[in-house]
Amino acid sequence: MDRLVRKKIAVVCMVVLAIIYFAGIFAPFIAPYDYTEPHFTEIRKPPSLQFWAGTDFAGRDVFSRVLWGIQNTVIITLVSMATGGLLIGITMGLMSGYFGAWIDGLIMRVGELFASFPDILLVIILAAALRPRFLEWARWAEDNLGIEGVVRSGVVDYVAVSLALVAFGWVGMARLVRGQVLSLKQTPFVEAAQAAGAGTPRILFVHLLPNVISPVVVSVSAGMGAMIGAEIILSWLGLGIQPPRPSLGQMLLQAGSLSALREVPWMLIAPSTVAFSMLLTWSLLGDSLNDVLNPRTR
Repeated sequence: MDRLVRKKIAVVCMVVLAIIYFAGIFAPFIAPYDYTEPHFTEIRKPPSLQFWAGTDFAGRDVFSRVLWGIQNTVIITLVSMATGGLLIGITMGLMSGYFGAWIDGLIMRVGELFASFPDILLVIILAAALRPRFLEWARWAEDNLGIEGVVRSGVVDYVAVSLALVAFGWVGMARLVRGQVLSLKQTPFVEAAQAAGAGTPRILFVHLLPNVISPVVVSVSAGMGAMIGAEIILSWLGLGIQPPRPSLGQMLLQAGSLSALREVPWMLIAPSTVAFSMLLTWSLLGDSLNDVLNPRTR
């Protein structure tokens, strides 16, 4: 921890990420306006004391919409990393490396099947295929079970995008953990635990898992940037969070044309600055953590 604190770039990255994530999580309390609230007399206004980041083509406050877009990105990426990269990836990697034999072969072959597709292409295919099915089920629930507001709440978009990100998020983590376990399972402390009668779950999660935490932490910090980029690209392509809920990808698409850049450049500044900051800080933080946790650099 002391080595991490001494790295100024790591501290700066953590502070920037903390500010962005805090703003996104507490967007309902921080945003000065509702993200759908139009101001018909303030359409396409540049930044001012009233609208810090200006207004868009419908007179909506860009700053408020960016905050809600951050919240969507934070929720989706954290859920996807927690379920795909950590829960599924670490579990599959522990089992594959420890048991070996046909279990190792099965898990790795399934992983290779997912890895055979380019990551972003696989995410796009899954998101495009899953969302219509989930949307159909949500509408059925509203019509037959009396549950209102399922589609409007954005749950369908959250689930579809999260599952698409989970599908490619576990493979790299599983391979990383498997490699670590293969080198650890023959060590004396594991053999001692086996001789003492420790059960398989205890050996996996009490003896082996703590010894692979360092590379896992580095992988998570690097993977978060990739997931954020994938979520933004999905929204930019119209496969992510759907209107009326705002997303960084949608805002970048709306302000990305040449005419918009000439007439309303402020519409691009706020979302692009936030998106770039999140991608850059996660990448730099991953490099810093690698320097701190890698024994060869000590």
